[in-house]
Amino acid sequence: MALEHAILVSLLEQPGSGYELARRFERSIGYFWTATHQQIYRVLKRMEGDGLLDVRDVPQERRPDKKEYSVAGPGRAALSGWLHEPIEPESLRHDLAVKIRGAAFDDPAALLDEVERHHRVHSDRLAHYLTGELRDFTGPDAPAPLDAGQELQHVVLRGGIAYERMTVAWLDDVLATLHRLGAAGPRR
Repeated sequence: MALEHAILVSLLEQPGSGYELARRFERSIGYFWTATHQQIYRVLKRMEGDGLLDVRDVPQERRPDKKEYSVAGPGRAALSGWLHEPIEPESLRHDLAVKIRGAAFDDPAALLDEVERHHRVHSDRLAHYLTGELRDFTGPDAPAPLDAGQELQHVVLRGGIAYERMTVAWLDDVLATLHRLGAAGPRR
């Protein structure tokens, strides 16, 4: 997926400034597709030049005017074309898994801190996802019924929740295994 597609999706969900778009990447879409503020601004400028985006100046009090981006007709067509193209299934490239396998030739206990750090990151992300799900989709203040866009956002979030739950369970297993093998020492 190109950054352009992620930007088009985000701007179709809600037009916004480059800063607002970067914040959305930090809060939500960034868990699936990351980009720096500089990358986002560079791609926005190119997409504007290519006619994929409309831009309007929005006056602000006591601050410089901001540019608000929205998707133009050619941008919508580009996204539609991409949505109809097949994509390759993602392969799992997992540096931590290779380290865990490599620990058989060193000290398995040496990985404990790294695996615990990964466990904290994924546990925190899971908690964040669950909080967002309750706030936006399942809690008492959530809209009912959800519209098509909200349903699709929710199904992506549920995928993220399932992935984080699986990852935390796997890391629990890894930690238990490392603790058990810690006394056995390395295989030579």
